[in-house]
Amino acid sequence: MKAATRARVSGGVRLYAPGARLVSTRQAAQVVEAVGHTVAARGIGCVYGDTGLGKTVAVEQALHLLPGRVPVWRAVVGVRPGLPQVRAALCEALGLPSGSLTHRAGPADQALAEALGEPGVLFLDDAQRLSPPVLDYLRQLWDSPGCAAALVLCGAGSERAVARAAAMRSRVLTWHQVSRLDTEDVPRTLGLFHPVWEDADPVDLVWADEQTARGNFRTWAKITSHVCAARGRDPGAGVERDAIDQACARLGPYP
Repeated sequence: MKAATRARVSGGVRLYAPGARLVSTRQAAQVVEAVGHTVAARGIGCVYGDTGLGKTVAVEQALHLLPGRVPVWRAVVGVRPGLPQVRAALCEALGLPSGSLTHRAGPADQALAEALGEPGVLFLDDAQRLSPPVLDYLRQLWDSPGCAAALVLCGAGSERAVARAAAMRSRVLTWHQVSRLDTEDVPRTLGLFHPVWEDADPVDLVWADEQTARGNFRTWAKITSHVCAARGRDPGAGVERDAIDQACARLGPYP
C-alpha cells in the first residue's frame, strides 16, 4: 500500500481514511479541563467511558496543552500485568534502568518513589487491565513522602477497575466520564473531521448517527473510511443517504 493511501495514524489513534483530521469537540475540551486541574493539584484522575469515544485522544490533547516544563511519562502495560511487569513499565516510562531494577522490588520501588518526587504526570492508558493489587501498588507509590507527580488513569471500564481497589478509589481526585457526541453537533464535527462530509446533508448525518453511530467517534471514522472508498471507486458520486446507508451496512451487526 502506498503511503499516500495509508490510513492515517495520529497520536496512536487510527483515523482509517486519508485526509482525516483530529477534531477538538466539547467532550475533548471537558477532558482538557479535568486533566489540567488534576495535574495542577498533583492528584489522581480517572477518565472513563464507552469504547470509541475518543478518551485517549482527549487525554493526549490535554497533556499536549500542559506547560512545556511539565514532564509527561506514558506507561504501557499488557493485559492483566503482574507487579514485575508494572514495575518494568513504570521504570521505562520514567527513564530508569528497568533491566537492573525490575527483579529487585526494594530498589525499584525506591527509585520510582524518588523519580515521582519530581512534578510531572504519569499517564496510564487501558487502566481497566490493572488488578486491585497493582492499583494498590500505584497507590502506595503516590502515598510515598515527597511524591509530587500526578497520575492519570484512562480506559473503558477503568472506573470499575479502580472501584475494586478501595484505597486507590478513595484517593482519586477527579472522575471524568467522556460522553458520546451530541447528535446536533455531528454534522459540524464530521465536516471538520473529513472533507468528504462537507457537502453532505446534515439531515442524513443525523439520521445515520441515530441509526448506527450513536455518537461514537470511532464508528464515524469507520463509516468515513467506507464512504471514501466508495468515492474512490466512483469519484463523481455524491454522499447521499443511500451511500451512507451502504457504508453503515459494511460495519456489520457490531458497529
